[in-house]
Amino acid sequence: MEPRRTRTLNPYAVMITVQNLSKTYGLTQALKGITFEVHRGEVIGFLGPNGAGKSTTMKILTGYLLPSGGKATVDGLDVVEDSLEVRRKIGYLPESTPLYTEMRVDDYLRFAAEIRGVPAREVAPAVDRVVSLCGLQRAVGKNILELSKGYKQRVGLAQAMVHQPDVLILDEPTSGLDPNQIVEVRGLIKRLSEDHTVILSTHYLQEVEASCSRVIIVRQGEIVANDTRDRLVAQMPGGAIVARIKGPAEAVQRQLREVFQNRPVRELANEAGYVTVRIDPGTSHDSHLAEAVAKLVVKNGWDLAELYREKATLEDVFRAKTTESGKEVSHA
Repeated sequence: MEPRRTRTLNPYAVMITVQNLSKTYGLTQALKGITFEVHRGEVIGFLGPNGAGKSTTMKILTGYLLPSGGKATVDGLDVVEDSLEVRRKIGYLPESTPLYTEMRVDDYLRFAAEIRGVPAREVAPAVDRVVSLCGLQRAVGKNILELSKGYKQRVGLAQAMVHQPDVLILDEPTSGLDPNQIVEVRGLIKRLSEDHTVILSTHYLQEVEASCSRVIIVRQGEIVANDTRDRLVAQMPGGAIVARIKGPAEAVQRQLREVFQNRPVRELANEAGYVTVRIDPGTSHDSHLAEAVAKLVVKNGWDLAELYREKATLEDVFRAKTTESGKEVSHA
């Protein structure tokens, strides 16, 4: 019998490795040889447009799909060759929360603990722990069918962590939640990062900014960015241009659109003879945008009350990395 593999306790150790990972569905190549690492204790924001390959990557890491090529490991274990051992180390919340709605919350969580191999004497404490962590005290005696979307999502999170996995992979954990529930789940993810390595896939960039130590962006099956949020934002020359101009609103907007044909021009306000417009930087972040606005104002004899560039955000990074000519790239 092979000796049991022991995991390192080094907090800076590599927890997940992905090397040249590819996945093909028929003629469609969903992943094109992506490579990245995740260290123990990191919270990674895994971003991309619909169809970029995010869910495919997570399903390969969790053993739901086999890769077409390349390799992935979790704590040194190959996701294909050591699939069962890898699954013991992972808690997975897919986008469609996997719940048996006819079961009571406490019964379901006990069931989840048992099928994940939690020893019998530790099942009750494990359930109590995740009920407390996920704020499910009011729901434990109810059937899952009776719960709101927010509470069902909490139950999904609880089942993903009931066996105290090293890694949590969360696919759209706040999908369908109201703003208060999103804040609660966001706080929970931050607390989980103290004891778990977390990969978080979401379309809500505020969650990534609030919770993640690093951001990986995929587009058409390839990684187009992999760095901390601050470094990625620092690489951007700046965000949109905002101008407050005294002049005829229709003429101002028409001429701005003629000058900036490839960038959306949006009216923010129109009062007391002043029109405020926002010019999207698009994907090129041309440093001459502000100068072009000023020249247009002088040419037409308008008054310029305000002109500034917004600070770049993670949304600007995302758009720049995942668009072509201002149009989002997405494919099935």
